[in-house]
Amino acid sequence: KDTVPLTEDHLVVRSLRAGLAHAALAGGEPAPPPGLHLTCHNAIPHGRGLGSSAAAIAVGLVLARGLLAEPDLLDDEAIFALATAAEGHPDNASAALFGGCTLSWSDRAGHPHTLSLPVAPELRAVVCVPDVELATSRARAMLPQLVPHADAAFNAGRSALLTHAIGHRLDLLLAATEDRLHQEQRAPAMPQTAALLAAVRAQG
Repeated sequence: KDTVPLTEDHLVVRSLRAGLAHAALAGGEPAPPPGLHLTCHNAIPHGRGLGSSAAAIAVGLVLARGLLAEPDLLDDEAIFALATAAEGHPDNASAALFGGCTLSWSDRAGHPHTLSLPVAPELRAVVCVPDVELATSRARAMLPQLVPHADAAFNAGRSALLTHAIGHRLDLLLAATEDRLHQEQRAPAMPQTAALLAAVRAQG
């Protein structure tokens, strides 16, 4: 069934327009004339937490650069900043634009940054796609505004451990992916996923 608009409201089109507008402000040519027709084939299911919106934003911005006579007006830094602004955070934007395993953050001025992390060659990723959708807004609303200091410290330590485990110590991945801030809080909205996660972790 159709789940995205087939008009200028389509996220790829909006992102394309944002990229062209940025280039125009930077001294480039205006947006292309009317008549541009896009056909999009998205293999990423919507509403499953797999970053489909970030991928659409990335596609639109990279497409905008491809339409420019001066593509340097929309360099990687500009595209990353625009994608982060559209997503609200750099996490998915970074992965969608640069691929691989990325670590991203925003500085105090709000500028996004990213690093590519090494991944152990023997690591294999498995994606389990749920049958039901969960809107990002609902998933975010399930998280409390305040968390205990001990839980925040726990997750910070596990996050630091994960950056090392994923590239050098796969035997530490089970410990490195322990969580106190997201999974249990969101489990009521996705009980099948929570059960699967518990079963997989029980097997090590």
